[in-house]
Amino acid sequence: MRAAVIVYPGSNCDRDCKVAAETSINAKVDMVWHKETQLSDDLDLIILPGGFSYGDYLRCGAMAVQSPINAEIMRHATKGTPILGICNGFQVLCEAGLLPGTLLRNNSLKYICKDVELVVTNQDTIFTKAFKGKPNPIMTVGNGEGNYFADQETLNKLHGENLIAFKYVDTPNGSLEDIAGIINEKGNVLGLMPHPDRAFAKELGSDDGALIFRSLLG
Repeated sequence: MRAAVIVYPGSNCDRDCKVAAETSINAKVDMVWHKETQLSDDLDLIILPGGFSYGDYLRCGAMAVQSPINAEIMRHATKGTPILGICNGFQVLCEAGLLPGTLLRNNSLKYICKDVELVVTNQDTIFTKAFKGKPNPIMTVGNGEGNYFADQETLNKLHGENLIAFKYVDTPNGSLEDIAGIINEKGNVLGLMPHPDRAFAKELGSDDGALIFRSLLG
């Protein structure tokens, strides 16, 4: 499997994502700077990592979508390439319009970093197939703006089309309906606030995050 991790100014989980993909599925991973204008057509996965792209100025993810590489991300999304946006990457996907809704400041108005228990609410996506038999994985959140919000029409669509992939057992940030991760209608774009890249080996406290990468192996 060949993957690309997009690196923005302020990304700080890009290397974590690289190691997680290499360790979990032996992927060959390219680190792609945001000013690049091309992505290979041979990619099996594109990862938008966590961090603070452009220092989270203006609005989380809003400046990252203006990067030259965004046109290629959009092209691959249309093409059907699996795209995984983690934490800040989830925010970028929402800003790009690849996923509905937005991520607001945590209801505590504080940065939160801790392990969380999740519910895999849709185990039939390309990102969640390996979770069968593991419906309550443990991953780590680390964010100040992880509070998912959408209007009622969007929520109805998410429910009606089974686009909610992960929920929190006990939301740490106030996310509407405990939503932790959603997919697009096509099923190839996942936005996830908890970090699978911080939970891919038992030495990290949990290896449940590796199941996202293993799901992509088919």
